[in-house]
Parts: sequence; structure tokens; C-alpha cells
Amino acid sequence: MSDFINRPQIEVLSAADGERRRYWSDDDKLRIVEESFVGHRQAAATARRHGICRSLLTTWRRQYRNGELGSSRPVSFAPVTVTKAPAPQTNSVDPCPPPGCQVEIALPNGRRVIVPVGVDPEGLARILAVVDRQ
Repeated sequence: MSDFINRPQIEVLSAADGERRRYWSDDDKLRIVEESFVGHRQAAATARRHGICRSLLTTWRRQYRNGELGSSRPVSFAPVTVTKAPAPQTNSVDPCPPPGCQVEIALPNGRRVIVPVGVDPEGLARILAVVDRQ
């Protein structure tokens, strides 16, 4: 009888007895994904904060980049780095950039667009909308 009392008990739970699978709305997914992009290397920390595994967050981030997450992708801003161009060789005070000067734009989906400095802003907005969706 003593052997029976000291023996550890094992409890078998079925899936119905345990926690149910959580459902995340598209708004929740978007909020969590955008939070994971803030700062440097925040994906794992964001996943821990929200009680999800990193692989699920990675899937959501890929869906976000591909435009598959949510019905419409919200407007977001990407970090921009401005570098100083080398000083011109002449003593010109002309504020206009030299002809052929270009700007490279890195999109969140990994694509890059190179445009001339004097590109029409409305035309650029249309181009970026198409390239960012694909």
C-alpha cells in the first residue's frame, strides 16, 4: 500500500481538455508584426512578449512583406539613411545636384528602386505602390 501512495501520478489530457488554439485577428497580427520591426533585432523579444513562437511571427512577417496580411496594407514608414556626397571639385555654389544624380530607395519587401533626383513625386508614389505590392 505504501508503494502506491509514493508513486507519482500521471494525468493524460486530451486536446479538448487543454488550452484551445488562439485566434489572432488581422489587426492584431499587423500590430505585432509592425512592433517587431521597431528597433534592432526585435522579432524574438516581440514573440515572447505576446506569447507566440518565433516561427509564427516569422510567417506573419513574410506575409506582411508579401502584402498577404490583412485586407489592405497600412501606410508605413521605413528607416532612411542619408549619406553625404563627396564635395564637388569646383567652387560652384549651385544647390542643384549634378545631372545623372540618382537616389536608391530600399523597400520593406527587399526590392530596391533607383530613380533620378528630379523624379516627379506623384509618379514616384505610383511606381512605389506597384513595386511594393509585387
